[in-house]
Amino acid sequence: MSVMEKKSYKSWTMSDEFWDEVKDVIPDTAGKRDPNKTYQHKPGQGRKPLPPRKVLAGILYILRTGCQWKAVPKEYGSGSSLHRYFQKWTEAGFFRKIWAMGLDKYDEIKGIGWDWQSGDGCMVKAPLDREAVGPNPTDRGKNGDKTRPSDG
Repeated sequence: MSVMEKKSYKSWTMSDEFWDEVKDVIPDTAGKRDPNKTYQHKPGQGRKPLPPRKVLAGILYILRTGCQWKAVPKEYGSGSSLHRYFQKWTEAGFFRKIWAMGLDKYDEIKGIGWDWQSGDGCMVKAPLDREAVGPNPTDRGKNGDKTRPSDG
């Protein structure tokens, strides 16, 4: 990568290498009609489907930056179109497939300790052990009117 390419690189952009890995597993949802829906127009009318690379780049931009669907830059297409593709591709299992592909690739390169697993006990509540931990620090069982400010 040259110095000029490094300056224009953005952390949310999709590399050509990544695209080459996933382009063959993108579901073909363009032009498919829902048999349970009634349509006003004939097949083939309306806007042309967006190029899949552009759609995936837009979805990855949203996932990487955390912006709202409607706030995505217009270079990726409309937010509603991207969201519709996201929903269709999710239903088709596309993101699970590329996640699994990424895990396989990482396992091939670095290795994953599949036999070793860990559970984080901090994520589990202990509702029956109140005697050991005591009352909630924000509710010390004080009586009184909670709607008026204290005289302090």
